[in-house]
Amino acid sequence: MSQDGCLFCELQISDRERIIAENELAYAVRDGFPVSRYHSLFIPKRHTLDFFGLTSEELVAIQALIQDQKKLIEDLDASVEGFNVGMNCGEIAGQSIWHCHVHLIPRRRGDVKNPRGGVRNIISGKGDYSGNPLRVEDL
Repeated sequence: MSQDGCLFCELQISDRERIIAENELAYAVRDGFPVSRYHSLFIPKRHTLDFFGLTSEELVAIQALIQDQKKLIEDLDASVEGFNVGMNCGEIAGQSIWHCHVHLIPRRRGDVKNPRGGVRNIISGKGDYSGNPLRVEDL
C-alpha cells in the first residue's frame, strides 16, 4: 500500500536503482544525506508512519536487512568499529519523512571527539551519564 507524494513509496517504484537490498516486506538504500560513509536506511514497503506502526513480520524483515548490511559494511570498510541504529518517530523527535525508516550509521574511531553516550547525545548535555543515576521515583 503506497501513499501519493510519499518519497519512500515513490522511490521503490520510480527510483529502484537506489535500492541496495530488499526482501518481500522491506528495502534498503544508502541515505541521501549521510552522516557517515555507508549510512543506510531500512524502509518497509508498506506505507506506515513510524516504528510503532510496523507489523511483527516487517520488524523481522527490516532486522534481516540490517544484519546483512552490517556484515557487508564491515567487509567493505575495516575502519568501521561500531554502529548506531535508530529512528525518529514524530516531528518532535526529528522525523521529517512521514514513512517509517530505520537508520544504520557506521561509526569509526575518532569520528566524534567523545562518542560516550551515543544516541543520548541527541539532547545536548545528556550524553554524559557518569554521575549518579536517577531513581524511578525521581522521573
